[in-house]
Amino acid sequence: MKISLDHLPESKQRNVARIVEIVHEEFDDALKEAKSEAKRRGRILKIILFGSYAKGTWVDEPHTMKGYRSDYDILVIVNESRFAGFEYWDRATDRLNREPTIGVPVGLIVHSGREVNNALRNAQYFFADIRREGVVLYEMDDRELAEPGILTSQQALNVALDQYSQRFQPAVNFLKLAKYAVAEDMFSPAAFLLHQSVEQAYATVLLVLTNYSPPSHNLKFLRMLAEDRDRRLIDAWPRDQHRYNAWFNVLNEAYVKARYSKHYEISEEALHWLIDRTEQLHVLVRKVCEERLESLDKIAVDEN
Repeated sequence: MKISLDHLPESKQRNVARIVEIVHEEFDDALKEAKSEAKRRGRILKIILFGSYAKGTWVDEPHTMKGYRSDYDILVIVNESRFAGFEYWDRATDRLNREPTIGVPVGLIVHSGREVNNALRNAQYFFADIRREGVVLYEMDDRELAEPGILTSQQALNVALDQYSQRFQPAVNFLKLAKYAVAEDMFSPAAFLLHQSVEQAYATVLLVLTNYSPPSHNLKFLRMLAEDRDRRLIDAWPRDQHRYNAWFNVLNEAYVKARYSKHYEISEEALHWLIDRTEQLHVLVRKVCEERLESLDKIAVDEN
């Protein structure tokens, strides 16, 4: 794997160094607060930069592309799966995304070494791409990650077809239910249903393109990963007005707050805009996925 950040401007290199510092600081603090000795034995084995900043394809032009700026993608590999749990990383995630010196969101994925190596052996393209294109920022364990497994073209097509058929229709169904809820003035349930529609849509495109979707309900994080795979998805969510970003943030909070917080509020205007943009997201996801399926089908036919 690569170890150099020379392709990044110095300001970006400083941002990445700050990310690594925060990851270590917050994980160390989480271990200190663990109540049992076994839960204090966590170790970070590797920290890897992946995505657009690793590949050199990042965008940092807030006044173009609907206000789009690339986020930093970070994979943290720990020694045991228990140390990938939310309780070890919630504060790190929060702090990274509030750190003013970094300036853009940070997407954090945490897995154990065994999980990553199993995913590689099972030919999950997401991790194979990280192994090929990622930049190692820190490592305690200098052992190489497992060699990626290889699927035949027909196997890859079958996996992608299965993911698409299982995940996209629920996204469509949640959107239908959200529209009904809005029509009945049930705004909080509508927000939750819309959240689920967007989450399922992003899971669909990630699974079809990479055979991996992280176990996350954070729409900002899922959006970031999906848009890094296909920039056409950026068009679903304009970012050039404050109210659009605010409405997306309210939607992102709906997974928990729309169900459990009496203080959660969302306007009818916001819901209608979010429904319109979710419909656009579905159009783009369908297009991206069907193009991928057609490409895999053509390769499978040619090989046979």
